[in-house]
Amino acid sequence: MTSRSTAVSVHNPGTGEVLGEIEDFTAERIGSALEAAANGQRAMAALPAHARAQLLLRAAELIEGEADALARQLAAENGKPVFQTTEEVRAAIRIFRGFAGEATRLLGRQIPLDAVPGLERHLAVTMREPLGPVAALVPFNYPVELYAHKAAAALAAGNAVLVHPPVRCPLTLIRIAELIAAAGFPDGAHQLLTGGVHVSQELATRAGVAAVSLTGSTNAGREIARRAADTLKKVHLELGGNDALIVCDDADVEAAANAVILGRLARGNGQICCAAKRVYVQNGVHDAFVDALLSGAAKLSVGDQLADGTDVGPLISEAAAERVEQAVGTLVSDGARKVAGGARRGAFYDPAVLVDVPTDSAAFNEEIFGPVAPVARFEDPLDAVRMANASPYGLQAAVFTRDIQRAYTLAGRLDVGGVVINGSTALRAENLPFGGPRDTGGSAEGLHDTALEFTRQKTVIVMEAFQ
Repeated sequence: MTSRSTAVSVHNPGTGEVLGEIEDFTAERIGSALEAAANGQRAMAALPAHARAQLLLRAAELIEGEADALARQLAAENGKPVFQTTEEVRAAIRIFRGFAGEATRLLGRQIPLDAVPGLERHLAVTMREPLGPVAALVPFNYPVELYAHKAAAALAAGNAVLVHPPVRCPLTLIRIAELIAAAGFPDGAHQLLTGGVHVSQELATRAGVAAVSLTGSTNAGREIARRAADTLKKVHLELGGNDALIVCDDADVEAAANAVILGRLARGNGQICCAAKRVYVQNGVHDAFVDALLSGAAKLSVGDQLADGTDVGPLISEAAAERVEQAVGTLVSDGARKVAGGARRGAFYDPAVLVDVPTDSAAFNEEIFGPVAPVARFEDPLDAVRMANASPYGLQAAVFTRDIQRAYTLAGRLDVGGVVINGSTALRAENLPFGGPRDTGGSAEGLHDTALEFTRQKTVIVMEAFQ
């Protein structure tokens, strides 16, 4: 018997207002989408690079035409302040335009066979070909921007893409999918499959998907990778982070504190994988840093994400805020002192600052996904690096120092995908590789990386090409 799709309500996390309903895709509906994707894949692969580029540019133009409305819709369903969702939509537009360029730069190689004795007269070249339908599994925290990184890359490389938007905030992506259709992509080349976590799990399992790209938690990444293993599909993972920010005794203390305030407490309501989640401060500047951090945190406005002047809106759900509250409670139980914030009202959580954080606390070494700044001390910068590297995650880290030799030395020893010197780790430029080792997933995402990830190389050898 065929199962029937059910509807899932989407709410404003701050007010509880129902913003809309989405279909919860059944296994049968997912199967139909895969059949359509196979047709869309053939059509995309047949398009020349310049045609794919023009489609992506047209999509960017249509998204830009509704940027303000999309930003307000995203703020309403996601909880981030509207000025931040405005930045996110603008980033997505840039990403679509960037991948339009990358569609024309999927270059092959000429490999000299005269490196091998006896093959001097032959010629080898490689070509990049589409990988096949790509499943793009999108998280709730930056859904529009991260959707663009995955979907635009897959389309640029000549693939079909099946997008699973976050169940709590899918409405903006539903509208963007309508704009993608209006841009003129082939039928089945771009599809949105809404619903719960079972949609992602089905896409990871099905043989009709050639690659699965996930941004999400480390636990989710492990589950997707396990499901993808049976069909040996390509798995591209950008997972959790627990970024360390190291403040040395010669640092600009105000700048370091501001990086934590804006990059951790305010950006994304603290729900951002590359925010500084562990702060290590050298003893000589510890008190001055904490004073600057407390002063800046006190100025943050918490409230309606659609109102002007709001710095921190509601977390994605009340349950998410409860998890942050529990993690902070564990830190305090382990010996930390809460010196600012930490009150919860429904899905709202006041930005919290904690000091005297024990570095061996399990809560300190796990990712806290909310506006929390835990501060620990260190004596020797190499000790700070050792503590930073003790985390299972490896996304990014930051070092604040005026000594360029120290900066490069510490950057070289930090076991992470990226190091920011004298700035916040809450930095993601679309033309840089983004990702990290270990529990962060090991993949890199960016304009010059992701489209290549969604292609395969074919080698063509011409025998007796030379006399």
